[in-house]
Amino acid sequence: MCLVFVCDEEERVLGRQPAPGACPYCGGMVQAVDVESQWRFCFLPFCFRTKRKYFCTVCARRLVVYP
Repeated sequence: MCLVFVCDEEERVLGRQPAPGACPYCGGMVQAVDVESQWRFCFLPFCFRTKRKYFCTVCARRLVVYP
């Protein structure tokens, strides 16, 4: 008997907009990206999550914002 569990995560970009501040590494402009992630289990979607991620437009690093 063989059991196969198929899990998949799909991310889709919803929008981009400039964010205030500058990159601490290179001083470039920061961009806020709204991303919707969708988890699937056996081809059935069971979790939708929308996140905002920050990236530098010059060095393309992902920036972490602490509250």
